[in-house]
Amino acid sequence: MAADGDRIQGGRGSEPPEVEFEIANEFAHVIVSKVRTRNGERLSIRAPKLNREIVLCPLESESLTWQSGDTFTEFLSTPFGPSHS
Repeated sequence: MAADGDRIQGGRGSEPPEVEFEIANEFAHVIVSKVRTRNGERLSIRAPKLNREIVLCPLESESLTWQSGDTFTEFLSTPFGPSHS
């Protein structure tokens, strides 16, 4: 994962991302963009209402396609990580 400081352009940098679009429904809102970093192109997925972002390399992005729907159902059972008691 690239840190924001590794970006050459995109997101919060001085130049706009190469490609950017929004996806939203009543449950979530994300902005997806292709950004350039010192280590190559990355996929940025940002949730502006939550002030959270993840930047994925091509292999990390592709690995999402290897998952079944059950994986994402499991993610959503604890969306912000395991609860700490």
